[in-house]
Amino acid sequence: MATPTLNWPLPRAVAHRCGGALTPENSLAGLRVAAALGFRAVEFDVMLSADGTPWVIHDETLERTTTGSGRVCETSDEVLRRIDIGSRLHKAFAGEPMATFEAMTLRCHELGLQANVEIKPAEGHEVETGDVVARRILSLWEGRPLPLVSSFSFAALQAARKVAPSLPLGFLYSKAPADWLQRFDDLAGYSLHCAKDVDDAVLAQAKARKIPVLCYTVNDPRQAQFLFDRDVTAVFSDRLDVMADYR
Repeated sequence: MATPTLNWPLPRAVAHRCGGALTPENSLAGLRVAAALGFRAVEFDVMLSADGTPWVIHDETLERTTTGSGRVCETSDEVLRRIDIGSRLHKAFAGEPMATFEAMTLRCHELGLQANVEIKPAEGHEVETGDVVARRILSLWEGRPLPLVSSFSFAALQAARKVAPSLPLGFLYSKAPADWLQRFDDLAGYSLHCAKDVDDAVLAQAKARKIPVLCYTVNDPRQAQFLFDRDVTAVFSDRLDVMADYR
């Protein structure tokens, strides 16, 4: 299987969860702020509702970032549409709606933003989420350069690859395991995503294979430059205000 490639250049810095610390995470407001600050790429998380619809949210439960409660995978679309995801950050964002994957994608297209879509399956829904997200990507990005798709779940990546052989896949780990290259080759991966304390040995392996390495979450320009000097390709950042030089 040939390794899929991105048809757009990876920027040095990617807006983490859309707008980082400046807006409600994984929100349409985050996209507006990221674009206004000159960022070219954003990262966001996608999970399925009880109705099997992909929504943009990080946690399996609603309490931390929304006015709702309970598990996302057990909550209907009707309920999710009424949830406020802005109030917990600041009253200025009160009433900010939770976004569907479709709404987030269309806004990215409108703003000219490239995307790293992280498949974030609820426990027990790994294969279904990978399958649904990949199918929606093929539909929503038809005729456009495909997004980069990443996940901590190998099963979700397997499901996505089965549906979309041309999809660029990012293998996401807090710390890359000893067999990461074998897993990478098994699914014809595109990039490695890992925590900012990435080992020199892993970076050497990636460099030898010309595999892009993306690190999270980097909020200090000095730390970002340190990683770039070690051949890290890009970083995810919450501090869009201080990372402007790497947009």
